[in-house]
Amino acid sequence: MVVTLCVVFILSACVHSCDGNLRFASYYGDHMVLQKSPERAVLWGYGPEGAQVTVSLSGPIKQKPLVVTVTKGIWRVTLDPVEAGGPYIVIAAVQNGTAVLTDVLFGDVWLCGGQSNMYFKTSQIFNASQELALAAKYPHVRPFMAALRLSETELIDLIQVELPWSVPTARRVAEFSAVCWLFGRYMYETLKYPIGLVESCWGGTPVEAWSSSRALQQCELDQTKDGPNNNSVLWNAMIHPLLNMTIKGAIWYQGEANTDYHQEKYNCSFPVMIDDWRMAFHQGSGGKTAHDFPFGFVQLSTYQKGSTDYGFPNIRWHQTADTGFVPNPRMKKTFMAVAMDLPDETSPYGSIHPRDKQDVAYRLTLGARAIAYNEKDVLFLGPFPKQILSTYKYVNITYDQTVSVTPSKDIFEICCSGTKAPCESKSPWVPVPIMQWGVTTVLLPNLCGGEAAALRYAWTNWPCDFKACPIYSRSRILPAPPFIIYAAKGNIWKSY
Repeated sequence: MVVTLCVVFILSACVHSCDGNLRFASYYGDHMVLQKSPERAVLWGYGPEGAQVTVSLSGPIKQKPLVVTVTKGIWRVTLDPVEAGGPYIVIAAVQNGTAVLTDVLFGDVWLCGGQSNMYFKTSQIFNASQELALAAKYPHVRPFMAALRLSETELIDLIQVELPWSVPTARRVAEFSAVCWLFGRYMYETLKYPIGLVESCWGGTPVEAWSSSRALQQCELDQTKDGPNNNSVLWNAMIHPLLNMTIKGAIWYQGEANTDYHQEKYNCSFPVMIDDWRMAFHQGSGGKTAHDFPFGFVQLSTYQKGSTDYGFPNIRWHQTADTGFVPNPRMKKTFMAVAMDLPDETSPYGSIHPRDKQDVAYRLTLGARAIAYNEKDVLFLGPFPKQILSTYKYVNITYDQTVSVTPSKDIFEICCSGTKAPCESKSPWVPVPIMQWGVTTVLLPNLCGGEAAALRYAWTNWPCDFKACPIYSRSRILPAPPFIIYAAKGNIWKSY
């Protein structure tokens, strides 16, 4: 293992001349992207105890060299704000050696985390060959990947780097996260400046593995699983080491593993993980990463067509802290890509791994443009009910935007107040057809013969065929997210 670490450090940070005792941390390297202004990038590494390290930046804009003392074997500096662009050369020097980074760009750095659908490679998506042929045309979108490693304790640096910072080529991008790459490429089309992409994800893992022990304690989660599913082991090895890095934001695709593991706690564990990451990155970067940095995620797609299990719809709901949409009061400065209308029944990787990652990434970019970059007039949310009027004959839903509607017999379901059991997932729910619709409204029959107690939409593992859900935004780009709304809760429902 020691030999492996040395090779990783040499390849990723000391390509030119490097004293054996002076080096950058594992996730700094040639071709990397550092966070641009107004944030300030943090650089750190290792050196001889007590040595004076001079860090200088050479490129389009020069900065005054920074001098820092190595303490407990570590040196660290915070650069002045640097506008987007490059390339730069970064030099860390001591009396008898230097460590050099070349072709360094400044732009926005996004962290990409989660499980197998984030890990899903670009070579596996629909139209992969066309996508990979484009890779070299985006030299300012730079990928980096942490290796799959776990630890029982919090680490200061990565154990190993899988893909050092790279100028994209078809070969490198083929093995990189498709959602992460596409998100970065699409954002570059909008921003026109460098994008750094840091992939740190592991298939089949629950949110507990990516959460610190303090976060899990808030949700009273102390039960553990084995290997990479164990509490905090991936936080310790694959997230905690990155905390010193200044980042713009994060995107996340995970939740499948929690459909049968602490499912009922996901409405706590996921929002708490986001809060905890924000606090930790803010503190770890010395306040340079925003304390409320934007966090985007993919709402779960589909699995097991025809299944009567409610694991996926429950997790979809819990991903929004049981609100149905984000941002919301519990999950501020977050954005979501709805993916339940992108099933892939014939995926050779299993239907749990749909190959259309292009639409997923595009929907994420809409949220990022609105939430992370404050771009006005970007529609990034699908239609959601703002009022439900219920009579003994009808249920009338008014949405918060113009809707595009196609008929459906069963995607809406109603729970009647006369049922003995409460309106929980396994209670008797009655499918109701769409009778009529208007510019912003959908009319359903009330089949209860009395008061309706609750209404839900798309509450199955596999709600609809590919891009064929009944309710979309006017442009049909954004599907309405699933919901479950009770007559007795909140101020959205009115009965007459």
